[in-house]
Amino acid sequence: MIPVNEPLLNGREKELLIECVETGWVSSDGPFVKKFEQNFAGYIGATHGIAVCNGTAALETALYAAGVGPGDEVIMPTFTIVSCLVAAVRLGAVPVLVDVEPDTWGMDVSQIAARITPRTKAILPVHMYGHPVDMDPVLELARQHELVVIEDAAEVHGAEYKGRKCGSLGHLSAWSFYANKIINTGEGGMVLTSDDAMAARAASYRNLCFRPERRFYHTELGYNFRMTNMQAALGVAQVERVEEFVAIKRRLGALYRERLADIPGLRFQVEKPWAKGVYWMYCVEIDEACGFTADVVQRALNQQGIGTRPFFLGLHEQPAAHDLGLFVGESYPVSERIARQGFYLPSGLTLTNGQVYEVVSALRATMSDLRGGPAVSSH
Repeated sequence: MIPVNEPLLNGREKELLIECVETGWVSSDGPFVKKFEQNFAGYIGATHGIAVCNGTAALETALYAAGVGPGDEVIMPTFTIVSCLVAAVRLGAVPVLVDVEPDTWGMDVSQIAARITPRTKAILPVHMYGHPVDMDPVLELARQHELVVIEDAAEVHGAEYKGRKCGSLGHLSAWSFYANKIINTGEGGMVLTSDDAMAARAASYRNLCFRPERRFYHTELGYNFRMTNMQAALGVAQVERVEEFVAIKRRLGALYRERLADIPGLRFQVEKPWAKGVYWMYCVEIDEACGFTADVVQRALNQQGIGTRPFFLGLHEQPAAHDLGLFVGESYPVSERIARQGFYLPSGLTLTNGQVYEVVSALRATMSDLRGGPAVSSH
């Protein structure tokens, strides 16, 4: 089986984990947590890093740090992981949705203005599958309406928008270091910001809102979202090699695009001129004119030992959201189409050229069989 992802852990990860065990620093009080926060924040271009236990916790912590609370509206794309919805709802906020672009699959920023109301507090652009959202219009709307911008940067470690690192553009950014991310700590996340007050709120929220002057005394309620020293040790080792990892991802993306280019019925994520994408996952979309959906192709590839994953299902189509009375009757056609027609291919940092060729060959043959026609010759 060629897996969708396999982490690359052949740097100093083992050395630093052993140091955690030998010194006894395994909890969130260990020194690697602060080092990871400083190193990653410095790489992205933010002043403060607040490490947390996972990416979902990072989203909620960032929203809290921005002052989002009951009744506030947060504008986000419907095409994203459910964590964005969860983070808003847990704080009593109301998620407000927009569709995504058909070529980048990222937030359609042209739809944001019409969704702003007096209750809007924040905009949550999600940088999708390694490609940045067009941030200048988002930031201008936020300036005009005095809104907070929180980037969901879980999938864009090292990506750039007009020469600036994603995650340094808004007031805050939320990151995931799950095992399939470019930098991985198994589980883990981080909030980045250059705002001192927001950083203090985030640090408090991830640590049960302990009062700094009096422990076990609480004027607000937070959560234990802390990252362990062992997770952070992995992060420190991974950040040391992040540019190497980004180069691998971009090379794999280019190789896939070259090899898949002549297969009829496939569409690909477009890299805009102002973007440096990182191809977190290499994704394809099946043209509806082919007459079959992505899950049919995925099942066929799985039978050939090729791992895949489906695209997100839009938040507006989630039964759990409907149970909360959210998004009933709403429709977002681009998200609905790509949720059924899109999937991603093996994209891990350990993937070899030979495995890419094998994946492409299997996809080529599968598409030909499903179309009932001869296979297109390979490169």
